[in-house]
Amino acid sequence: MMMKINAVIPFLGLVFLACFCSNQMKAQKEFTLEDLNFGGTNYHQMVPKYRYTTWWGDELIHLEPEECFIVDKNTGKERKLFTLEELNKMVGTNDSNKIYSCYSAKFPYAKQTYVLLRSGKDRILVDWKKGKKIWGQPAEGQQFADFNPTSRNVAFVKDHQLFVAQANGKTKQLTTDGSREIVYGQSVHRDEFGISKGTFWDNDGQKLAFYRMDQSMVADYPQVNIFAREAQYEPDKYPMAGMTSHQVTVGVYDVKTGQTLYLKAGDPTDRYFTNIAWSPDNKTIYIFELNRDQNVCQLISYDAETGNKLGVIYEEKDSKYVEPLHPIQFLPWDNSKFIMQSQKDGYNHLYLFTKEGKELKQITQGKWVVMDVLGFDKKHHSIIYQSNELSPIQQNIFVVNVDNNKRALMDDNGKGWHNGILSESGQYFVDSYSTPTIPRNIAIININNGKRTRFFKAEDPWKGYNVPEYSCGTIKAADGVTDLYYRMVKPINFDPSKKYPTIVYVYGGPHAHNVDARWHYSSRGWETYMAQKGYLLFILDNRGSENRGKAFEQATFRQLGQTEMKDQMKGVEYLKSLPYVDSDKIGVHGWSFGGFMTISLMTNYPDVFKVGVAGGPVIDWKWYEVMYGERYMDTPQTNPEGYEKTSLLHKAKDLKGKLLIITGYNDKTVVPQHCLSFLSACIQAGTQPDFFVYPGEPHNMRGHQSTHLHEKISQYFFDYLK
Repeated sequence: MMMKINAVIPFLGLVFLACFCSNQMKAQKEFTLEDLNFGGTNYHQMVPKYRYTTWWGDELIHLEPEECFIVDKNTGKERKLFTLEELNKMVGTNDSNKIYSCYSAKFPYAKQTYVLLRSGKDRILVDWKKGKKIWGQPAEGQQFADFNPTSRNVAFVKDHQLFVAQANGKTKQLTTDGSREIVYGQSVHRDEFGISKGTFWDNDGQKLAFYRMDQSMVADYPQVNIFAREAQYEPDKYPMAGMTSHQVTVGVYDVKTGQTLYLKAGDPTDRYFTNIAWSPDNKTIYIFELNRDQNVCQLISYDAETGNKLGVIYEEKDSKYVEPLHPIQFLPWDNSKFIMQSQKDGYNHLYLFTKEGKELKQITQGKWVVMDVLGFDKKHHSIIYQSNELSPIQQNIFVVNVDNNKRALMDDNGKGWHNGILSESGQYFVDSYSTPTIPRNIAIININNGKRTRFFKAEDPWKGYNVPEYSCGTIKAADGVTDLYYRMVKPINFDPSKKYPTIVYVYGGPHAHNVDARWHYSSRGWETYMAQKGYLLFILDNRGSENRGKAFEQATFRQLGQTEMKDQMKGVEYLKSLPYVDSDKIGVHGWSFGGFMTISLMTNYPDVFKVGVAGGPVIDWKWYEVMYGERYMDTPQTNPEGYEKTSLLHKAKDLKGKLLIITGYNDKTVVPQHCLSFLSACIQAGTQPDFFVYPGEPHNMRGHQSTHLHEKISQYFFDYLK
């Protein structure tokens, strides 16, 4: 009898264990694309929570939609400043002119209890302490509005014309010939060279520098609106590589005199003007100017009163290209000196110059990159900046003393990816960061004494879900020397004894990277979705991508896609060495430059990649825009062999696997001519790609259409890579 009891107990234990495991598996929820895609209905619940903050001088303000709080920087505790309901009562708004959110609140005056807000029709300043509106200005219909807190003057565009509204309510129309062809007060050169806007106030808000772009000579690309009763022609100005480009000039409007002049820079044909900056005394304007070949860059100074050219402050040349992305910044404690960012020693670093253009010294140096300058600490003569000094896949916050070049790490933990927002004096910053295992933490840092105050910790929004394993490592590039970083996402319930279909996700182009030390190594939600479906994902940052120095980035010059493919194939070689990768079931997917890479890999290595999905792909660089295309490829006239070698039209005949091409019908970045021409080449070659179009959509699908897009991409792999 005893023996029978002992035999039963282990059996019951196994039953209990099986039931326990079954319940555990049931407890782990599965993701949908509505959870993981940014257009999904549940996406906002599935990303780490955030605390939106802004500075009021050196006081930290926490912003919520319905209220604002002041934060004690030593304890992280909060006290309510005001609510949205209270603000609306203070200003007496009605339903048509309500303040709808505190998220956009700004606190432009450190010593005054004023908050700047947008209501339904106006731009207003409210004194929340006194409980009343102290200033207002119409804002309805304004585009690209640029408010100067010192003067309270606002520059804006309306119906293609540039206006300045003064603080006293008077509005001056600066232009009359604005149109689709003559563009004022907006970003120019197709947002290249770090340009993101088109108006630039001086420090006092009394003079306005602005862009004027004449693109009447640029060819129209024939975009079409199919949603009208009869399809309508809606052309877009698109200067293609090697063809006629637009002409940019810089105007200066003086609020006090009401006069406008243009800088006397000479003939603007085939020249680029970028990174506009004012001198501290508002008398001089500094601009980086490039030739069309983008291999000579000059910093030029102009007299803001006359428009006369004062001189060449600095010149930089490169056998490949120079790429200024940041305006100069004057030291707030010494108006006779400025800092400049340059890659001239091979990595982007900070240099100190006199205002006359004499280089005094290099402030930072090393085989790492300064990614951004957050600002200055005037009291201690320091610069606060972000760099990847600690690791090529990290971004950390440092302070460097300009007097002695001594620098120190200032962020919360020296790991992961950090973004800082600096207070007015430069004594404090908010440090928002994540690591591969931390969704988001926010700390308040006192630069003077190094004190770190924990302010916010986001919970894991994926708790309770079945989450794959994310890992990161390095392999050698095709040159056998350079380290390349990769991310791998293994299938959920990974079993190393099994073989898995594998998808290489690729971008690979300039000014972007895929792998860094953020949460899950910056894995995209779609990768998790596919890992849940039993796929292994592999993502590699090849040479040509960002933040690794000039030689790393310029390795692709005049032959886009060639070096990148060699590096990606080193990644494939590594994958094939893994016993759990099914070498007969390798797919590839990418968008934009990644779409170009996808088709390049599918046609150059047709026996390796079984399935591919290429979104918005460049097919031939002669159809891409002037600024970007010629920087990396020169012109079709000067580099015919490079354009010929990289064109995918000639590779249509080599397509063997299943390829789906997707594009937005109204893509103004990679125009539809690319996809359609490749389809034509495939028809002539007798190869059979699949094609899907999103009517009315631009380069990237917007809103819930993005979820539809990723359903389409996923289904293609489900159908053909299984």
